[in-house]
Amino acid sequence: MTPAMREIAKIIQDGATSAMSLEEIIKTEVNDWLVSQVRRWMLVGERYYRNKTDILSRQRMTIGDNGEMVPVENLANNKLANAFVRKLVDQKVGYLLGKPLSIQTTNKQYAAAWAEIFKAGMYRRLQSIGKEAVNKGIAWMFVHYDEAGALSFRKMRSEEILPLWSDEAHTELDAVIRVYEVEGYEGTSKKTIIKVEFWDTSGVRRYVLDGGGLIPDVEAGEFDVHFTVTRREKEQPMNWERVPFIAWKYNEEEQPLVEIIKSLTDDYDRNKSDNSNNLEDLPNSIYKVKNYDATDPEEFRRNLAIWRIGFVDDKGDIDALELPINTEAYKTHMEQARKDIYEFGRGVDTQGVDIGSAPSGVALKFLYSDLDLDASLMETEFQASLEQLRWFVDTHLYNTTGSDYSGEDVEFIFNRDMPTDEAAIITAIKDSVGILSDETLVAQHPWVRDLQAELDRLRKQKEEALQRMTDAYGGLPPDGDPDGGDGEDE
Repeated sequence: MTPAMREIAKIIQDGATSAMSLEEIIKTEVNDWLVSQVRRWMLVGERYYRNKTDILSRQRMTIGDNGEMVPVENLANNKLANAFVRKLVDQKVGYLLGKPLSIQTTNKQYAAAWAEIFKAGMYRRLQSIGKEAVNKGIAWMFVHYDEAGALSFRKMRSEEILPLWSDEAHTELDAVIRVYEVEGYEGTSKKTIIKVEFWDTSGVRRYVLDGGGLIPDVEAGEFDVHFTVTRREKEQPMNWERVPFIAWKYNEEEQPLVEIIKSLTDDYDRNKSDNSNNLEDLPNSIYKVKNYDATDPEEFRRNLAIWRIGFVDDKGDIDALELPINTEAYKTHMEQARKDIYEFGRGVDTQGVDIGSAPSGVALKFLYSDLDLDASLMETEFQASLEQLRWFVDTHLYNTTGSDYSGEDVEFIFNRDMPTDEAAIITAIKDSVGILSDETLVAQHPWVRDLQAELDRLRKQKEEALQRMTDAYGGLPPDGDPDGGDGEDE
């Protein structure tokens, strides 16, 4: 924690009333944040995910007359951007969050409440948060009530959020500073306005960053509580007991993927673009000319390009000096560069692996081992975030229904989306009957998409079978088999 953060924590804990002191600290933290390396890497992660890599701004340069580097206009300048970051990010998010979570709890009312929260929109938001976390190292969810009074969750842009942690492990928040831009008008001129919000457990303070200083945001409201509730037709201000922001980390270090593989992807882009330039420039390779009966080199090149003719005198000659490309060295380097990107990016390169037309579960597990390792570390961080989310949900349910679910057991199961050997999995499930519960076995079946719905269908199926036996026999058959069998193995 920085000295400024400790000072903010002290102000909050001591209940200090010196607003100016707090504003000065906020201004200092904001100015540092806007130029910080952490925020810069977040913006790079966003840019590389959109495949706006550094190669797109490259120019071909040469030494000019004065010895300085100058752009070259008459040579190829291909800019081949390879979307490795996008593929790896989507691969990780799709693998871990491609399928809906299974939320298991024995309390039916509690399960129904979670089902009401985790609808299609929430799963889509969770995938978006996963993408933000991998791109920027950490993602943020804002907890609030919408205009209809429903508990809502909004993904925030990570580069706008400056957390003030109360511990070195970054698990508990003292406060959050949000810095963001809005478009406004000053007279008839359009301008960008930088707004600052300071969130803690007492509410939110709003400012405008103007001329390097903070001034209260009168238009939006200088101070507000987290939310209001209406009781007996009167609005009552309320605050969460926690700062209403939830951090979702890609890893414990909060390090984005792009920071790990950027140099490798830049090298791949650069060498692939250079090779393309060489191939394009080869038809215009170096020519050795003897006794050329003109002196204008531009005219000579134009004749070759248009007419494929060079005019020489009787003793003249033209030779093209070949510029050979070391194809084998280029191929070896690019293959290794690609392997390194997937190696250190912990992804699956499906292009260069031959695992057969019907790979076994062992082969698939080996192929996905790096991706699975990264997903496991990410899942650990997301489980901690879900516990934070649960606190807000439990508090909301207690405030609105009076039911206290904080003592209930609830498990969040990530259903990873990996190609599987379904036959082997189904066989293993059948072999586990009587050892594991039906709920656990059904949850692992590759054909099940909605665990609770499938359990309800199984329960209904058994009840209908029991009813048929009751109608047919006036009760269960003598052996007690609801399916009407003779109770003996065939």
